[in-house]
Amino acid sequence: MKLGRRPRSDDFKGFLDDGTSLTGELRFSGTLRVDGNIHGSIATDDVLIVGEKASVHADIRAGEVQIFGTVFGNVDSTRRIEVFPTGKLKGDVRTPQLIIDEGGTFEGRSHGTDEPADGVDETASSANSSAFAQGNPSSGN
Repeated sequence: MKLGRRPRSDDFKGFLDDGTSLTGELRFSGTLRVDGNIHGSIATDDVLIVGEKASVHADIRAGEVQIFGTVFGNVDSTRRIEVFPTGKLKGDVRTPQLIIDEGGTFEGRSHGTDEPADGVDETASSANSSAFAQGNPSSGN
């Protein structure tokens, strides 16, 4: 069961295509999809989608992050982070909800926040994400 919907292409406010490279600080509002290379930092209260062809070397602060490509850096999200089957995340995360789909990889530490998303128990979420990050789909019970 998926907990959120994937944005349609007409939901995007911006798009950085494959072949695009950006170094520095990126700030935006709305939904941005990245399929190029970014080095630096990214900040938004909204949605960042890291496409399959993307390589992001940045610290990220966002409302929601969807990772289909590769992210190297720390990610701080106020709502959720999801690593899809093609996604790779190497860095520490802070979020009320961390989802790692089968096939997705996460290397780092996860920390819950003081604002659990929609009644999700922060402790249970952290335990499950740690188990998935270690390649064990059970919560250790």
